[in-house]
Amino acid sequence: MEQPDVIIIGAGPAGLATGAALRKMNIPFLILEQSDQVAHSWHNHYERLHLHTVKELSALPYQPFPKEYPRYVPRKGVVSYLTDYARNFDIQPVFNQKVTGIVRKEDQWEVRVAGGTVYPARHVILTTGINRQPVSPVFEGQSEFRGTLMHSRKYRTGADFKGQKVLVVGMGNTGAEIALDLYEQGASPYISVRGAVNIIPRDFLGRPSQETAMLLAKVPTAISDTIGTIFRAISIGNLSKYGIQTPAISPSKQLRTEGKTPVMDIGTVKAIKAGHIKVVPAIDRFQEKNVTFTDGSTLEPDAVILCTGYHPGLEELLGYDMVQMDAHGVPKEFIGTGAARGLYFVGYDNYSPGGILGLIEKDAIAVAKAVSHG
Repeated sequence: MEQPDVIIIGAGPAGLATGAALRKMNIPFLILEQSDQVAHSWHNHYERLHLHTVKELSALPYQPFPKEYPRYVPRKGVVSYLTDYARNFDIQPVFNQKVTGIVRKEDQWEVRVAGGTVYPARHVILTTGINRQPVSPVFEGQSEFRGTLMHSRKYRTGADFKGQKVLVVGMGNTGAEIALDLYEQGASPYISVRGAVNIIPRDFLGRPSQETAMLLAKVPTAISDTIGTIFRAISIGNLSKYGIQTPAISPSKQLRTEGKTPVMDIGTVKAIKAGHIKVVPAIDRFQEKNVTFTDGSTLEPDAVILCTGYHPGLEELLGYDMVQMDAHGVPKEFIGTGAARGLYFVGYDNYSPGGILGLIEKDAIAVAKAVSHG
């Protein structure tokens, strides 16, 4: 069988969407996936997880979510959808292929895989996303701690911590939802908040905030930022007395300029106000049983869950000078030029109120068209 001229790395949503777009154009391709299943990450996310974006704006190309699915699709629903998607578009990845490097060889690329296999191709499309590698900060004294310490990638359900005192580190969307899950399943959660946090409700007055944000993105930024700040004040209010500071920058401006998604609140703020989730400052150091915070206070948790984010980790695959990347390790262009000609990136745009899944559809089709012209 002839080796396809196009290789997609990753069989998650972005890889599947790109495969479908190529299939529509009758362009042969090969998908390399390091795990043994399609949408591996979605199979292993924590159980409570739902999409924070509405289903109508989160589907992949050519196949909407089923009508019977709820507005915010749960994790298992996403898994079923992606599995069906791969089947419908006859996408058959080569599994257990861990890519270790991508190098230029004359007029083509070589995709190198653990074990020594090399796949040559003129076009290589990376779709491993912004959450490829967990970021786990190391705190002073951390090795002395005798409780459970894990990154949120390993977290599955608050039921595993029922009756325990759990410290959640970081209040992004993952940290906020895990803290709520812990409370609802009988744990005593604390959440360590290091800096100011932009929070907006997932829905306000029956309308998804995502839809409101996308409408505001169409007006001048000075106006949208002002409206966004007012919206935040009305819907969330001042949380300083609970230990959470509000940034001076609006949620939309922070997303637009820093790629930092605001927390889409689904009940965490209410639980904090009721005292069910307690906010503590940033961590200063660990001891054998205690965690000391920057204000000198201490906590003796049974477990600590690091909700400290992820990194795309593209440098280890491409080297540090092949593609220009921003401060978050995200490529500055999704269609490579110059020395990077023939490289493409789908699923890395984290700067839009539409959410990554909504942008995957547009980017996957655009990349497929670029490949067809290349």
